[in-house]
Amino acid sequence: MNSINRRSLLLAGLGVTGSGVLTSCSSVSGSADAPLVNPSGSAVAATEKKRTNTGRQRRLTLTAAPAVIDLGGGVMPRTWAFDGRAPGREVRLSVGDTLVAELSNQLPNKTTTSIHWHGIALRNDMDGVPPATQTAVRAGSTFTYEFVADAPGTYFFHPHVGVQLDRGLYAPLIVEDPKESLDYDDEWVVVLDDWVDGVTGTPDEVLAELKHGMGDMGDMDGMDMGNSPTPSTSSGGMSMKFMLMGAESDLLGGDAGDVKYPHHLINGRVATDPDVYTGKPGRKVRLRIINAGGDTAYRVALGDHKLTITHTDGFPVRHQEVDALLIGMGERYDVLVTLDDGVFPLVALAEGKNANGLALLRTGSGSKPSATVRPKELDGLIMSASQLRAADDVRLPSARTDVTHRIKLTGGMAKYNWAINGKPFDMNHPEANPLLVEEGRRVRLDFVNDTEMWHPMHLHGHTYQLGGSGPRKDTAIVPAKETLSVFFDADNPGQWMLHCHNAYHGEAGMMANVAYRA
Repeated sequence: MNSINRRSLLLAGLGVTGSGVLTSCSSVSGSADAPLVNPSGSAVAATEKKRTNTGRQRRLTLTAAPAVIDLGGGVMPRTWAFDGRAPGREVRLSVGDTLVAELSNQLPNKTTTSIHWHGIALRNDMDGVPPATQTAVRAGSTFTYEFVADAPGTYFFHPHVGVQLDRGLYAPLIVEDPKESLDYDDEWVVVLDDWVDGVTGTPDEVLAELKHGMGDMGDMDGMDMGNSPTPSTSSGGMSMKFMLMGAESDLLGGDAGDVKYPHHLINGRVATDPDVYTGKPGRKVRLRIINAGGDTAYRVALGDHKLTITHTDGFPVRHQEVDALLIGMGERYDVLVTLDDGVFPLVALAEGKNANGLALLRTGSGSKPSATVRPKELDGLIMSASQLRAADDVRLPSARTDVTHRIKLTGGMAKYNWAINGKPFDMNHPEANPLLVEEGRRVRLDFVNDTEMWHPMHLHGHTYQLGGSGPRKDTAIVPAKETLSVFFDADNPGQWMLHCHNAYHGEAGMMANVAYRA
């Protein structure tokens, strides 16, 4: 691999000086006795009224229900999906439009659910996190989400109950900018996903196995055991149907993932029967790439093409030409590509897992590449967000840091005890031990990854800036044994989840409540 040294690149994005960012040493620890802003309170309503509003509404109904879906290649699992398809239908609106989305819960066995609008800085009581911001939507009932989407970008939506994210309940959400300055001819929305549901088991069965940990096998964090040879391998009587061993990645700094997935999808299709985008040579296409996976980072490349990164998590960056990009769960990247003539593989390599997703770009004649094709670009110049720089017009203005929170990422595979600051989050008591912030203040979060595994850390309701001049994001990769410092302005009152977007780590307890003091 001739990519730039991983550590030197990461350090470029971790600096907390530069761009006039002044830091202080204050740190606020949470207190259960502190009065917190209510998700439906007056401060939330007042902030919503300030948002740019076109007066237009985009209305839709999303029905969450069991479905048999066609992933191609004869793979037709039974899963849960919105309106019988995965990914669900793309939702598209313009900046300042109000989304009015009725969720109809038709899931079986009295299963509750919700919708989290990932990456959108919206009003707190519409964030979709039961019981912190709303009551879970009961089976057979409905709930209507209504909010102004005032920031353009590439987003998506998914449930925030249990590990429902790792079923088929997700879809792209695109907020268009009527003042878009980017010049291109067409768009291709590309949704990546790792798939287990209805093939080898359910996400709940995956979590149950993972929660047994590896205690019977000794402390195995970071130990390369080699990929398990068969789904039924067991050791010491412990089931190994879903647990992945030996997934290692230099780009991620260690252990790449926990879960064996039988399929990696692009736009809901398996690699042997891929999605096809048809275009014309010379046209410039904007790819909106979304990682909706539960446990997999993807290294993405388009054979015989360069990618020009223009945005990440909805916010523009200084344009950067690369061969491939690394995208963690919950992250989104927009890239521009000028199409060549022929048939080209868009490959999403499951980082460290020796598997991939595949889609095809066709502009002319040519044969279909194999499902396991590995274009040379995958080993070229690879970048992730820590090497990018925010566009000048979205960089945070210089300000003194008012409060710093140390977010120590703790736990491991041995006991499957993932947590923040050593305390697994209790969703039944979301207001306990909050990370306190105050409206109008500049906040610094120091993510200190004390584990052998990487974590994509997602903050609801806000975007943060990586270091002094890095990109604006809501989800960022924190490699194993690394530290990442980010800054945000506390400008959206409420109670907001901060968590690892590995679905299984978050559900195990790697989550916290960033709560505004009333």
